[in-house]
Amino acid sequence: MDRKKLIVYGRRDCHLCQEMIAALQKLQKQIEFQFEVIDIDSDPQLVNQYNERIPVLVSANDKQDEICHYYLDEAALDAYFAKIR
Repeated sequence: MDRKKLIVYGRRDCHLCQEMIAALQKLQKQIEFQFEVIDIDSDPQLVNQYNERIPVLVSANDKQDEICHYYLDEAALDAYFAKIR
């Protein structure tokens, strides 16, 4: 299960971030995985890295492989899960 942990980089009051979070929560009813949301505004380095590209969905592994950004790409997420099986 640890390998099926994801991170959403976003910020408060971001409608795209809220949409991605809602889509991930809906998908959790079908697929077992976890995710955490990190507000990039809490870290200047994250703001510098992601700023206008949010939300960004990444793996929670050391590499933090980017899966998708702006919108949840279910095909990309499925491909990521298939790759880590």
